[in-house]
Amino acid sequence: MSNQTISELYANNDRIREKTKQFVASLTDEQTTALPDGEPWTIAQIIEHIAIVQDGMTKISAKLLTAAQAAGKTSDGAAQLSENFVQKAGEAFNVKLEAPERVRPTGNQTVAESVRKMDEARDALEKLRPLFESVECSDFKFPHPFMGELTAHEWLALVGGHEARHLRQLEKRLASAAG
Repeated sequence: MSNQTISELYANNDRIREKTKQFVASLTDEQTTALPDGEPWTIAQIIEHIAIVQDGMTKISAKLLTAAQAAGKTSDGAAQLSENFVQKAGEAFNVKLEAPERVRPTGNQTVAESVRKMDEARDALEKLRPLFESVECSDFKFPHPFMGELTAHEWLALVGGHEARHLRQLEKRLASAAG
């Protein structure tokens, strides 16, 4: 198990969000809509994908937390991240994953619209913070296509991990385009 608190997960997610915002703010419209050879998505589409995924992660977390709360499970604010989650998160760092159809971008959103939707998901997660901090949710899980069965705490950690993964991808793309 990982030894983190829910507050630390939120702080990490906030740091990653700030880096993402700084990154996209430095881009031109031309950069966000260009489709490099061999790439399936533009930068704008990757940001849209992040927004779609975060909305889904927020809804999943809410359902899991509500079920755990109804069962009377209480927590001390520790983030319960299983060894399987930590292992899979490490594996995902170096693996090319294919997004399921339901979280693929439409290409109909600007970066600004997607960032706004990411912020809306973050606001919804903030409203869930009291539940994340007070409800023990290890008995309530929802499957992720690569990571397996995840608790609400693991979904919360994955919000930042997923965004960070794509931010690294975008930074590498921009560096290779410039170099």
